Amino acid sequence: MIHKNWTDRPTLKRVKCIHTDAKKYLVENVLTVNKQYDVKNESEDFFFVIDDSGKMGGFYKEYFQEV
Repeated sequence: MIHKNWTDRPTLKRVKCIHTDAKKYLVENVLTVNKQYDVKNESEDFFFVIDDSGKMGGFYKEYFQEV
């Protein structure tokens, strides 16, 4: 049940969004290019960050660059 307290967890690292050119999803609605985000959790393919809507979202790592 880690998803219930993700927003309160310590930040693992910071990443910068480098593009929002998604093939299937509307990533540009919730991420801003060149903005930095706090990574709250990470999997093999995804970073879980608090996006521009204020909610936790999982995004492919290809949208980000580590700061």
